[in-house]
Amino acid sequence: MLTRLIQETRTRILLIYALSILLLTGLSIPIFRYLLFSAINQRVTEDLEEEEEAFLDAYADWEDERNESEDPTAELKDFIDNFVKTIRPEDDNFQIFIIDNELYRSEPLYLLPPLRPDTELFKRWQSVAAPIQNELKSDDPKIGSIMYIASPILLDGEQKGVFIAAHSAAGERTEALAGVYLFAQMMGVGALIALFLAWLATGRLLAPITDLTRTAMAISDSDLTQRLPAQKTDGELAALTNTFNAMMDRIQSSFDSQRSFIDDAGHELRTPITIIQGHLELLDDDPQDRRETIELVMDELDRMGRLVNDMLLLAKLERPNFLQLEVIEMYPFLQEVFAKATALAERHWVLNAQESIEAPVRMVGDRQKLTGALLNLLRNATQYTQPSDTIELGYRVENSAKGPRIQLWVRDTGEGISRADQSRIFARFSRGSQPRRSEGAGLGLAIVSAIVAAHGGRVGVVSEPKRGSTFQMWVPMDLPELSSVPIPAAS
Repeated sequence: MLTRLIQETRTRILLIYALSILLLTGLSIPIFRYLLFSAINQRVTEDLEEEEEAFLDAYADWEDERNESEDPTAELKDFIDNFVKTIRPEDDNFQIFIIDNELYRSEPLYLLPPLRPDTELFKRWQSVAAPIQNELKSDDPKIGSIMYIASPILLDGEQKGVFIAAHSAAGERTEALAGVYLFAQMMGVGALIALFLAWLATGRLLAPITDLTRTAMAISDSDLTQRLPAQKTDGELAALTNTFNAMMDRIQSSFDSQRSFIDDAGHELRTPITIIQGHLELLDDDPQDRRETIELVMDELDRMGRLVNDMLLLAKLERPNFLQLEVIEMYPFLQEVFAKATALAERHWVLNAQESIEAPVRMVGDRQKLTGALLNLLRNATQYTQPSDTIELGYRVENSAKGPRIQLWVRDTGEGISRADQSRIFARFSRGSQPRRSEGAGLGLAIVSAIVAAHGGRVGVVSEPKRGSTFQMWVPMDLPELSSVPIPAAS
């Protein structure tokens, strides 16, 4: 059960989503921490700069107003005492005054250990001769880093001391870390909620796939009617649903066609078999009767052979390598077909084709299959015409939206075809309803249609009862995938 759950697409999508959230959370927390600490450092630096600027401004004003005295150091200390009374440093900020290399005063009075005299940092401040800004890392987590700004105090052109504005970052960074931890907790809770919602949403999104599986399992050789419910929105799953339903429509149509084909083939084969069996059962020793029975049996076997050959040809039409393509020169090709057609029956035969010496008409196709298709149409025409009727074979070049194509036709002045028959005569085992019936099994026009379709073309018929018929074939002159077919030299 667990293995099946892990192998489900829904679970895999959720795992990818979970890994993405974990990766995003893992990256966002240190980035958030860095940005937060950077903002704190920026604010602290600005506070220190403001405190330095306030001191320097007050000191400059005092210098402008002071009167020289015998003890300028004492006067400086009085100024510092008065200045300290007017300030209130920010939390964790310290203002330190060094006079004559000695700590004179600080605000607040309590100094953190790293800021006290006799420390390395204090010694560094004692030697300050120009404004500096720096940061000292502390090993004490309660103190953290010490950020400071130090400026020399000049009196009458001589350095008397140093002003330091310092800040201990431990407090604010501790608060910032608490914010980071809170942010991490919120991200974790948000990730769990997002995963739960993603699990529900993924289930709804993948519902068509579940329906597809259920529908596919319900399909059998006796029930091809199952379909997926149509999607109300567009997208990949809607396209999958439409594609599956269209595929099932094609499969059902093909299955119904094959079933009908098998039923019709069985019916057509059963008749000659019954005839042969009946005559053989009644066969006696009379030589004349035996000769007539043998002739009838041979005729029925010949008809069965033609039917089997036609059925095999229709089956081969579905193979991708059915066509043996070559470049065909139309005028010599039509002459060959016409010569074969005139031997079919005594009719008034007409060839409607012209040869252009300068630019002979050529097309890419299967010469034998196209010959068979045209002879099927011509043989059909002989069966529904009289010796005095005319049968015409012709072609011409047409331009269409998909490029140039060849229109071939077989026109006769025979009995014609009713409108009801025109809509079904190209179906397998279908024949017209005229009194003069074809001796075939009704596969001739189906074969013609299949051959033309294999060439990327189509067939059609125009006919009226008692006014003859015109069967037409439209075939592309060339196919893009057949550009490598060699073109023979003009004769």
